[in-house]
This record gives sequence, structure tokens and C-alpha cells, in this order.
Amino acid sequence: MELELLPLALPGIEDKRPLVIAGPCSAETEEQVMSTARELSKNGIHVFRAGIWKPRTKPGGFEGKGVEALPWMQRVKAETGMLTATEVATPEHVEAALAAGIDILWVGARTTANPFSVQAIADALRGTDVPVLVKNPVNPDIELWTGALLRLNNAGIRRLGAIHRGFSSVDSKLYRNPPMWHLPIELKRRFPALPIITDPSHMGGRRDLIAPLSQQAMDLGMDGLMIESHCNPDSAWSDAKQQVLPEVLDFILDRLVVRDEVEVTESISQLRKQIDELDNTLMDLLTKRMRVSREIAEYKKLHNMTVVQTTRYSEILDKRATQGSLCGMSPDFVRDIYEHIHEESVRQQLEVMKTPSPVHSVGTLNSSAFGPPLKGGE
Repeated sequence: MELELLPLALPGIEDKRPLVIAGPCSAETEEQVMSTARELSKNGIHVFRAGIWKPRTKPGGFEGKGVEALPWMQRVKAETGMLTATEVATPEHVEAALAAGIDILWVGARTTANPFSVQAIADALRGTDVPVLVKNPVNPDIELWTGALLRLNNAGIRRLGAIHRGFSSVDSKLYRNPPMWHLPIELKRRFPALPIITDPSHMGGRRDLIAPLSQQAMDLGMDGLMIESHCNPDSAWSDAKQQVLPEVLDFILDRLVVRDEVEVTESISQLRKQIDELDNTLMDLLTKRMRVSREIAEYKKLHNMTVVQTTRYSEILDKRATQGSLCGMSPDFVRDIYEHIHEESVRQQLEVMKTPSPVHSVGTLNSSAFGPPLKGGE
């Protein structure tokens, strides 16, 4: 399915990369909101974000000021001219935010993962023209992300964007939510006109990771950045470790290198031609490899062997990962490739196992044609 999209067309904001949305994780006090907004506005930020309602993993934490904080957002807009943005998770949130004149709404990661919640929000937004941004779901499921966008689009929301905030992982050591860049890239491939905004604050979970993640986002062609900034980050009531001072944010943005798509030159066209030729060679090699795998399957069937030989499989993964490392590639990358190759090989071998065994006659396969039984197998 396609998305019917219109440009975000935010008033008073130039349509260029990156669109920057900044502000505290939570609206804590009127003084904190106004102090942060004034500093950000002075540094050229045009969109102020703050969490009014805060979904917390466990009860007892700060869950936001709720409607009490909406007048503070109105004051930000009145005194600085900045547009305002906040997260909504229920129809009641939508109603209150729109009544307060919030300019941009976003759907949070937990909400995106629940189609019932997204549909309720979509129904509440029906007939409005407010820009809506959709964060990726907590788990790395691009179909859930796409589904949330489609639900809102089906409700008539045309000014849509996505927020890439990374994905939860039980074994992450560096990032709070690993980027998994291939997922927003795939989303961009499906919907080229959809703006994608990167949230390096939630992705990294640490101040020192905001700058490198922001640069990666620009290098990968993302359209904007949503960064948490607080007038006193160490005293923040939520997510203190991932917020930066407004002047630090200004320092990060000032040193950001923004790379734009340019007209393809003859030099890069030649290099791309080489890539195409190498891809054709890879396909030829994979075809030959699968043919050998099917021959191995014939052997296994004749010798009553199982398709999967786990010792051999582990040996292949370990060897190829080591080779990949020696060739300057990530061992995990090489392992992933060979896991997919093995999966397809197993599929094809199972197909061979389904076919009737050949009759032993001249010109047909038989066990002696393969020599003694294999000790392992693909």
C-alpha cells in the first residue's frame, strides 16, 4: 500500500535538512520549560518538544504534568515564536493537545506497537490537518511501523513523518536502543516522500553519543533530528543522562556535516557499474553453490543422513567469520550472510528429500557415485 503524503509545511521553517526538534524529555515546571525554550530559540531552534504525558515502564516514576503543562507550551509559542510538539498516546491526549494549539503531535514507540491504540488516535485525528510523526515500535518490526503510518493516513492525515529512535535489545552494550539503520532505510525505500527524523537521544541513551549518531543520520540521508535538551540536564526528572544543555546542542549542530543528494556523475556511474557486475558474479556463484548443495542432498538421501549437520554448519560459520574479519569485514555481518545462505540451502535440500529416490541404473545417481559416506555435511 502507498501513503498519500503532503509536505510537512511547518510555518516559518525553511524546508531543508536537517529539521531540528529540541527540548526537554519532560515539561517539569513552567520555569524549566521557558528557560530551555528561550535558550534554544536564541540558538536558532524553531520547534520545541516536551513530554506532557510520560509513559513509564514502572509505576511510581514521573509520568508528566499532563494538561497542567499545556499552558506552558502555549507561552513558549507566544513568547518565542517556536512551534510546539508533544507525544500523544490516547484520544484524550489528542483532544487536549489540539485544544491547546500544539503544532506537531508524535506517537510514541510503545503506542506504535499497539494497533488498537494507533487506530484510536487515528480516529481522534480524523478531520484535522495537524502534522503527525510516528516513532518506530519498540521491537524491530517494520510492518508495525508501516501499519501505524497507514492507519493515520487512512484517517486523512497527509502531513506524516517517521521518527527513528532505535529498537530495544536485551544484549546491547553501547546503545540504549541500537539504531538498526537498515530498518529506516527500508522504510525510506518503501515511501521515498516520507520524512524520517532521527532521535539520537533515545537511541544512544548518553550525551556523548548524540553527536556521532546525529552525523550518521545525516550521512544516511535522514531528514531531521529530535534531540533532548534541558536547561539543567543533571537535575532532569526523566532521562537525565541523554539530555544536553542548549549551548551543547548548538555546538553539535554547528559541527554537523550535512550531505545532500547530488546529480550522479560519470565517475560514480562507473563505480556503480562495477557493483552491478560484481552482484551478477555473486548471483552466479550462489547459483552454483546451491546446485552443489542439491547434489549433497542427493547423497544424504541415499545414505539416510539428516539434512542439517550441526558440526559442519558451525565450522562453516566460524571459518567464514574469521575470513571476513581478515578481509576487513565485520564477523557478525559475514555470519549473517552465511546463516541466510545456509537457510536457503536447507530449504533446497528438503525439496530434494521429498522427491522419490532414483532407480539404480546406468546414468542415474547411486551411493557409489559419491564415494564413502561424508563425516559431516552442509
